[in-house]
Amino acid sequence: MTQAISLSNILRKNGHELICTFIGKSKRRQLPDFFKENIHSPVIELDSPNFVTDKDNKSINIAGTLIYNARFLGKYQKSMKLIDQKIKETNPDILINFYDFLGGFYFQFFRPKVKHVCIGHQFLADMPEFPFAPNRFIERKLFQTNNWLTSQGNTLKLALSFRPYQQKRHNNTVVVPPLMRDEIKNLKPEKKDFMLGYMVNDGYGDDIIKWHEKNRDVKIECFWDRKEVDNPYTPHENLRFHQLSGELFMEKMRTCKAYVSTAGFESICEAMYLKKPVLMIPVDGQFEQACNAIDAEKAGAGISNHQFDIQKLIDYIPHHKVENEWFKEWVASAEERILEEISRVKSR
Repeated sequence: MTQAISLSNILRKNGHELICTFIGKSKRRQLPDFFKENIHSPVIELDSPNFVTDKDNKSINIAGTLIYNARFLGKYQKSMKLIDQKIKETNPDILINFYDFLGGFYFQFFRPKVKHVCIGHQFLADMPEFPFAPNRFIERKLFQTNNWLTSQGNTLKLALSFRPYQQKRHNNTVVVPPLMRDEIKNLKPEKKDFMLGYMVNDGYGDDIIKWHEKNRDVKIECFWDRKEVDNPYTPHENLRFHQLSGELFMEKMRTCKAYVSTAGFESICEAMYLKKPVLMIPVDGQFEQACNAIDAEKAGAGISNHQFDIQKLIDYIPHHKVENEWFKEWVASAEERILEEISRVKSR
């Protein structure tokens, strides 16, 4: 969502029009107000495929995901028909797909004439130098299959990257900088005495609570989406969990001394921009996150681990290199590089 907001701002600033935005619905998460307020276009929510997690809401259950989504194929077909209706009404030049399966299947089954630009850090897997997690051949093939399904009928794939790659282009895939929101770039970082955490699956919050029971002197502020508890939720002193909030999260990111999260992409980039050491824990069952952690370590973001052992981050902080001017320059070139590629597609 933050990537879409950033690209929306770039496009409008450079004379392009964003006609509407489709976004997948999920029972697990409510569409946050900050997205509706900042995307600056009509928002249409659609039924689209979702991952299923294990009973502890931590790892991804691949078999469960396939079985669950098979039940809703009729709903997904209706969603694709709605996309097609809107495409025919508005006749856009390009449909931009932020790694949504529905977009890939729409191009496969409806064969629209509109051009298809796919954006996601996952497409770095197309590049010869991408660091795949070792000894996981089947997961690697599943990951590459996901990328293909999502990008069916693509005209261009933009692979968002923590760092520049030696080879910038491979077939239809181009390596580009992160799409970072201006609010983050305008922040002045400080270093206060607390750790910041973000739990993409709230089950990992229980791991933080368990670790903190024996380390109560460490101050931690976390964000999650567990709705059935108070906001903020304070299981014990020096540990607080907040519901997702764009403004509050940015302020905590600005002032924390280090950041702990699953091994996603956007928030790791934000931590790098603000010179915050990072501990990354790849979500079980998400091979792409295992690869992300390796790639982010190569870019100097921090360290990775298989569980939320914050002591490892505490031990790492004194050794973290805080020089990030190269990263800021890389991020600053995003607008020019992405606009150049999109304009090239539009002119074909």
